[in-house]
Amino acid sequence: MATGYVFFETELRDRFVQGLAVRALACSTRKDRMEGWVVELSAEPDDDTLEALEADYEALMQEQMQRAEARPDWGSHQVASLSITRSDGSTAVVRLPPAVARPLMEHFTAEQAHALVTAIAHSLENPVDGPLCRKDLLKTRPQE
Repeated sequence: MATGYVFFETELRDRFVQGLAVRALACSTRKDRMEGWVVELSAEPDDDTLEALEADYEALMQEQMQRAEARPDWGSHQVASLSITRSDGSTAVVRLPPAVARPLMEHFTAEQAHALVTAIAHSLENPVDGPLCRKDLLKTRPQE
């Protein structure tokens, strides 16, 4: 799965891409279907680099939020999304309404929010009938 980052302003996208270049990470950029751009890494970086990228992205998203809040029309542009990998290996984007996304991102790291949304999506794809308390459901899934 390619790691992707969504941006709504070219300046912030370009700053992130420059940071990738400094780290010698290849990426591709494409327009998002709804709005903005998606920057996808060509290869999965090591854990330390990925952690640093997540911190950079989170800082840019905070700046994006501050810029958006300063705009008089910002309410019409609120959107948040997280990429997930489906059981069949395909990827999808889960879009979250602002009332859900804001507290989620304020109280959880991007990785934790991704894990939560992925768990919900997998549960929807693979529903389990019967009682919730079953030993076979206690097995944890490996991290994606």
